Amino acid sequence: MSQAPSEIQRAQITPENRESEPRHEQVRTAERAPAAVSGTAQDRTGAAAPAKRRDAYFDNVKYLAIVLVAVAHAWEPVMEGSRTTRALYMFVYTFHMPAFILVSGYFSRSFDMSPPKVKRLVTGVVVPYVVFETAYSLFKRYAGGVDDAPISLMDPLFLTWFLIALFIWRVTTPLWQSLRHPLPVALVIAMLASVSPEIGDDLDLQRVCQLLPFFVLGLLLKPEHFQLLRRREVRLAAVPLALGALVFAYWAAPRVGTGWFYRSNSAQEMDFQWWAGPVMTLAMFGCALLLTAAFLAWVPRRPMWFTALGAGTICGYLLHGFLIRGADYYGLFERNEWLSEPLGLVVISLVAAVAVTLLCTPPVRRVLRAVTEPDMNWAFRRNTAKR
Repeated sequence: MSQAPSEIQRAQITPENRESEPRHEQVRTAERAPAAVSGTAQDRTGAAAPAKRRDAYFDNVKYLAIVLVAVAHAWEPVMEGSRTTRALYMFVYTFHMPAFILVSGYFSRSFDMSPPKVKRLVTGVVVPYVVFETAYSLFKRYAGGVDDAPISLMDPLFLTWFLIALFIWRVTTPLWQSLRHPLPVALVIAMLASVSPEIGDDLDLQRVCQLLPFFVLGLLLKPEHFQLLRRREVRLAAVPLALGALVFAYWAAPRVGTGWFYRSNSAQEMDFQWWAGPVMTLAMFGCALLLTAAFLAWVPRRPMWFTALGAGTICGYLLHGFLIRGADYYGLFERNEWLSEPLGLVVISLVAAVAVTLLCTPPVRRVLRAVTEPDMNWAFRRNTAKR
């Protein structure tokens, strides 16, 4: 029998936490799997229980979002030479991680610190974080030529910050669900973080706090909210909204820095007055929410050729960073100035999209299963391993 999906797959990068879905969504099934059903279940029903079917819509969301992440990372080294690339970069960075995090919160609604769920949190988030944080540190030291690059689990490198953030958000889920007005509280925390340079780099707490409202909002969402996005008027309204945002991004590209989009620094650290932090926190939250809704409205609901790749986006997320960093260490972007030109932008975008697509395929997922979907029953008490 195949191993259980990883915690990250249930949460954000590949959300598959079926226990967090409403009952009417869980029972949408097509194929039967008698071999995977226990004798007890068969005795109770008199027939094999139907296997659960993955939600094509959210698999499509995951795949398309991970493509945007990889392409935006590929744009970063060449965007300074192109206003268009910089504008596209700012546009995508406004919503691609908020979309990830919002869906992560949606699939975290049932997290209750019970032993089985704690076990999945450890095996699916903590273990990949330790493995890939160490791997990126060693890659920076030996491939990047940074001999004194430290290996520290307290200072996430590149894209591993999301793993530790997901862990912190997940373990605080019961707290947010117990509050009467969780979203305003989360927004206040984000605004306070934007004026608190003393938070420092440990565990990337600036990002954890500033992006927290999107996770909390996801906890508050219900299936009917996603159904609203299917309405024709919402999809039509998303088109001028996105076009307007692109035009604004093109205007702002030479005038606005990208620091606000990363949510990794306070206003003071970016040489702004302290009051700019809360103002930009609310402004960026509003912009990200609108563009996230537009993105989710246009994601196909039906199965597509790439739908199956949604199950492997954890691999695409964790591995594509080695390609981007490797190209940077090798000097590929510096030696090829044409990559900043329109043709170069197209080439970089296509290469990044194809590469991350290949990294999401089943063979890659099987190879990485030992670190992204580890069993680890040996490390937990027997009753903890029960699902």
